[in-house]
Amino acid sequence: MPFQVRQATVHDLDALVPLFDGYRQFYGKPSDPDGARAFLGARFAHQQSLILLACDAQGAGLGFTQLYPLFSSVRMVRTWLLNDLFVAASARRQGVAAALLHEATAMARALGAASLSLSTALDNAPAQALYESLGWQRDRQFCEYSLTL
Repeated sequence: MPFQVRQATVHDLDALVPLFDGYRQFYGKPSDPDGARAFLGARFAHQQSLILLACDAQGAGLGFTQLYPLFSSVRMVRTWLLNDLFVAASARRQGVAAALLHEATAMARALGAASLSLSTALDNAPAQALYESLGWQRDRQFCEYSLTL
């Protein structure tokens, strides 16, 4: 299946919203297309993230990834958090996720990033296998913690 990966704009919300909603449902959240549209619209409006969109030849959304800018104080460099990666069920196992990851890497390099980071569910073995096949390394030095506010 031919597809292309490009940087999304606010004009891509109609293609992004179902993907983003599907991503959230994958992680156990209820469907909320209106909330997804508002959330993504705010990211575009405030230029708070970079979203890459994979589309088929007809322009239908197949998958997306969203990156957020960060900084490493210890290393004194720019980094990016690859926070979201999702491919529609009908487009899986066709190279869409790998293409999104390659484009995210190229974009981060072009923007002067020193590294990309991501996290995934401990039981998401297919994603872990993909990341490792593309050279991503699992952190063995640090434990991640979070605090719900």
